[in-house]
Amino acid sequence: MHTRRIGDAEVSAIGLGAMPMSIEGRPDEARSLATIHAALDAGVTLIDTADAYHRDADEVGHNETLIAKALGSHDRGAEVLVATKGGHQRPGDGSWTLDGSPHHLKEACEASLRRLGVEAIGLYQFHRPDPRVPYEESVGAVRDLLDEGKIRMAGISNANPDQIRQANEILGGRLVSVQNQFSPAFRSSEPELRLCDELGIAFLPWSPLGGISRAGELGSAHAPFARIAEARGLSPQRVCLAWMLAKSPVVIPIPGASRPETIQDSLAATDLTLTAGELAELDAA
Repeated sequence: MHTRRIGDAEVSAIGLGAMPMSIEGRPDEARSLATIHAALDAGVTLIDTADAYHRDADEVGHNETLIAKALGSHDRGAEVLVATKGGHQRPGDGSWTLDGSPHHLKEACEASLRRLGVEAIGLYQFHRPDPRVPYEESVGAVRDLLDEGKIRMAGISNANPDQIRQANEILGGRLVSVQNQFSPAFRSSEPELRLCDELGIAFLPWSPLGGISRAGELGSAHAPFARIAEARGLSPQRVCLAWMLAKSPVVIPIPGASRPETIQDSLAATDLTLTAGELAELDAA
């Protein structure tokens, strides 16, 4: 497995996005555990989660608990960097709400620590800016968690360039990751990707294949990805991830999966080298 860096950690160049295993339409636990174990068997050492990845109101942290169980039952579980997030909430009616208050973020981190069964969270990320709370207060809470040793590394998610710079300043230059939406259909995070490349901060595209409901439609919605995939005898999804990896060495996609074969196909993108012509065609798609 090819590797890249998040802060001082060396991780697999593609991580596992675990959200599909805990929200609406999720598989049974046995298949979820099999999916996580298949990822570990293939060399994954980065798993992305959040306390808000759950379906019902009374199961906050469902995804974190599932990951802890999967890692605890695999002989390579200790090698994995678990990246979790706080600041988003799900009331249980299918909606998403925000709470970026320092009080909530610190309580959420403590709860994540208990569910993951660790003394310090490997990578803790502020999930999404809360317009009701000054951004510096939210990131300041993450800085406090870092200073207290509750988390080993700090990141942010769904941030714009100004927020990236601000967060890095508040954290004293210790911002290690930015997790933003980025896919063939959603390219407005290009400025954030370029800034992360300039600063040497890991850029983690979420929903890199277009999201849970649209990942299977990637080829039909974006013809160049389908054409190159057909010519090479590969899936459009694998071509998509290889295209992202080629953009910068700081890019570490975290495609979601809920089946072993899905994450296995995604991981094969680390061995796919696209030509300059193919990359130009995909950039222009």
